[in-house]
Amino acid sequence: MALQKTRRAFILYLQKRFRYFTTVFFICLNVNCLAQTIIKNYTKDSISHFLTIGNTQQNVVIPSQYDTVIRIALLYFPELNKTKIKIRVKKQASPLTARPNIFACFRKANKRKYIITINNNNKSKFSAILLSNLSFNAQIGVIGHELSHISDYNKRHGIYFIKLLIMHLSKKKMDRFEYNTDLRCIAHGLGYQLLSWSTEVRLKLNLTHWKGIKRLNEQGRERYMNPSSILKVITQTEIYK
Repeated sequence: MALQKTRRAFILYLQKRFRYFTTVFFICLNVNCLAQTIIKNYTKDSISHFLTIGNTQQNVVIPSQYDTVIRIALLYFPELNKTKIKIRVKKQASPLTARPNIFACFRKANKRKYIITINNNNKSKFSAILLSNLSFNAQIGVIGHELSHISDYNKRHGIYFIKLLIMHLSKKKMDRFEYNTDLRCIAHGLGYQLLSWSTEVRLKLNLTHWKGIKRLNEQGRERYMNPSSILKVITQTEIYK
């Protein structure tokens, strides 16, 4: 009788421990899957902002006016958790840029620093598409594009950055470079946010092909993905199903 009670108590103990570890496992699984939580539309008053509570990155310098936008976008790039990134606001030609520190060629990936620059020149002819003038959802999308650049840079050897400088001399290579960056952004789970950005840019600038600040509307060339291309990729990507 005593042996049966002991056996029953032991079985109950194992069952409780199993439920405990199962619960912990699924909590950890959900945290890891957070990076690919698909949300179609983030808004400033969205409850989805509470997702930022789980963001504990200490290596990113973030301008206060874009804190929530950037932290939400960073959630989709867990591989950048230990990457040093400085995000600054200043006048420049392009609405946004992402580049490695000048010494990136000589450093290993885990030692590199990256800079994202947000243009704040409201007197520019592209003021309509500055980050401050975009919808909240589109802001997350274009920040996701810049983080996709950094995610790619982190996988490259130093010599790649010299090649990248040479690539800027070729329109076709830069078309492919930016197009592939959009694909990475979609693969990270920010496809709908990128779609918002792509749509807004074309509406505000009244164009069909966004080629960047130097070439606005070249037919047949697609450097940054058109809305129709983004939607097509979304429908073919497993995490959106």
